[in-house]
Amino acid sequence: MLEYHSIAQLAAQAEEAGKRISDLVLADQAELMELSPEKVFEMMKDNLDVMRRSAEKGAAENLRSTSGLTGGGGFRMTRYAEGSPLAGSFCAKAVARALAVAEYNASMGKIVAAPTAGSCGILPAAILTIIDERGTPEDAAVMALFTAGALGLVIANEASIAGAEGGCQAECGSAAAIAAGALVEISGGSPLMAAEACAIAIKNQLGLVCDPVAGLVEVPCVKRNAGGIMCAIAAADMALAGIKSVIPVDEVIGAMREIGEALPVNLKETALGGLAATQTGLALRKKIFG
Repeated sequence: MLEYHSIAQLAAQAEEAGKRISDLVLADQAELMELSPEKVFEMMKDNLDVMRRSAEKGAAENLRSTSGLTGGGGFRMTRYAEGSPLAGSFCAKAVARALAVAEYNASMGKIVAAPTAGSCGILPAAILTIIDERGTPEDAAVMALFTAGALGLVIANEASIAGAEGGCQAECGSAAAIAAGALVEISGGSPLMAAEACAIAIKNQLGLVCDPVAGLVEVPCVKRNAGGIMCAIAAADMALAGIKSVIPVDEVIGAMREIGEALPVNLKETALGGLAATQTGLALRKKIFG
């Protein structure tokens, strides 16, 4: 049985076995759930199917949340990505998918919490974009979701994935980290590279507060999903280039936990500080709730 308390340990075990992290995780989960590896794989494939549907439905032109705060961003970004976006086609289409899934969540659509509803667009954007834009086999993408899940479980065990506990660094930061690790594996990187990508992604999101306007998971949450996927892609590319995090991944996760504990309560999903407490933020709360 695997112990999900150290990403460095998971990566080292995979390297020693000459396997991907996902190979170890699939076997471990099949044993834990008392199911065949094939059955567990199919269950994860179902998650990928939900991700694809939410990205597609979230890109609808007329999509709007009940509050009216969000919707239509996924559609506009998808259309813009077909031109000559500054970040290039791959990144622009990834951002479009991240926005679409997050807006679909805000519109009460069915999504995969990856690892949370508030950060649900980042991992799907990474996986779906590399499938569609690079021709990655779907089976390899499904396996990468096992790696993402394992990385996320370590973060949840050793720090937090909840905005109410650790700020948005715990949500979008964690999502960017697991997406970066998944992208590295899909791209042929080693387990150790996946661990480095995870560390780099978290470092670039440390201190990110959770300050939802009107207490709704819409503003600034949706656009933070877009920022998170860009962070994940950059972290994956750096790791694949051989760049390492000076601070080891498990220490980075520990730092995230300490920062989350130090954040004041008004910056942890209470809608009492940050953007939620701006003049416009307060006006929107009054408009929505009276």
